[in-house]
Parts: sequence; structure tokens; C-alpha cells
Amino acid sequence: MMANTENILTSRDGDLAILTLNAPERLNALSYDMLTALPRLIDGAARDGARALVITGAGCGFCSGAALTGERAGRDLGEVAERYYNPLAQALAESRLPVVTAINGVAAGAGASLALAGDIAVAARSASFMLAFARIGLVPDMASTWLVAKSVGRAKALEMALLGDKLLAPDALAAGLINRIVDDEALMDESLAIARRLAAMPPLTLRMIRRQVRAALDDGFDATLTMERDHQSAAGFTRDHQEGVAAFREKRPAMFIGE
Repeated sequence: MMANTENILTSRDGDLAILTLNAPERLNALSYDMLTALPRLIDGAARDGARALVITGAGCGFCSGAALTGERAGRDLGEVAERYYNPLAQALAESRLPVVTAINGVAAGAGASLALAGDIAVAARSASFMLAFARIGLVPDMASTWLVAKSVGRAKALEMALLGDKLLAPDALAAGLINRIVDDEALMDESLAIARRLAAMPPLTLRMIRRQVRAALDDGFDATLTMERDHQSAAGFTRDHQEGVAAFREKRPAMFIGE
């Protein structure tokens, strides 16, 4: 069992680390303390030996975005983004662990960014997504512009960001924002099952695949070929590759160790 921190519950389930946003009275809105803790906890899960990470919310909401408290008054919100939100976006993108987000309700503003940052995003049927920034005179942050535009394209991204309308889970799935929808009561079982599958895969390989996909979205064809070549060279010399080939030949499950 990992130690809990303020408004975030941390636990282990075998090879899985589970982070639960735990401020249900405000739909798990992100305080500065939570934003500071999350990158540390994401990194700590890998250092503690987890093989996959699940992020979810307590209560009936995943995350309603920023906690709009008096702390924000008079502050340069660009500096706030640089200090609190950008490090979390980077921690998720650069995590050594594959990330599954179990989206159990509303995911709005930065909460939508957090939900969509999962490598596999699983939504409860009651979940919804909103880029609600313009409604309070702000612009999308925490990489939500990139996450949404890369998933749904220019027209839908502009519609979501300019109008700030709620997008229900079936529409989010149809738009390509998320991977799966399940009944509410099945959300954690499905999310944990996916995370266990990821945890059983070769960790170094998954890490390289995640980097390749991110690079392919931005860097173009030739750069992607170069990264694929370099990663394939590294992967080919791992013990996990040798184990995978041996297991295939012997018709048995592979036991990957991350080497």
C-alpha cells in the first residue's frame, strides 16, 4: 500500500498503482496541492515497481477541473499553468508506466485533459467531457488543445473549445476521444483488467511504443522511421524480446521482466 496524500488516495493492486482523486464534495476539482502531488506520485509509482497506472476519481465525478478558489485572485494564470499544470501534463506524457484513466463522471477543463491523457481511456456510460474554459474567459490548458485536436481534428476541437458544450460518453467514443465505454458499475473492473494486461507486457517495449506514437503525431514520416529504427535496435537486444520469442516457440505465456 502506497502512502496517501492530501485529497489523493494511492494504493497497489499487484503490479498496478491506483491514484484516486479524493475531493468528491467538489467533484475532485484540482487544488494546487493536488497538482503538485500528482507528478510526484506518478513518478513514484514507477520507482516503487508498478508496471501500470490507473487514475480515477472518488464519488460521482472524475474531475471538474481547477478548484476556483481565492488563491487564484490576482495571479498570472500563465505562470500558474507553467508551475502546476504543465508539469502534470509532462509527467503523464513521459511516465515510465502505461496509464489507464477510469473516467467515472464529469471530466471538465483540466479534468478533461487528465482524463484524455490516459494511454487507454475507459469511460463510464454516465461520463461526460467539457472544454469549459471559454465559459469563464480562459483558454484550454494542460495540453487539452493538443489532446483534443490530435484526436478529433480541427472542426470538432474548435467546436468543443469555443462553445464549451458537454460531450456525452457515446459521442466522445464516436469522435475518437476515448477508447471504451462500459456500464458504470463495470468501470473499475474493466479498467483494472486492461491495466493488468498492460502490466504483463514488456515494460521497455511499451515505453518505446508510447514515445513513437507521440512523436508520430508531431514529427512526420522520416522522423518516425528513424525513431522506429532506433527503438527496434534497442528492443531487439532486450531479454524480454528473447523471452517473447522463446515463449512463442514453446507455446506458453511469456514472463517479461523489463530487461
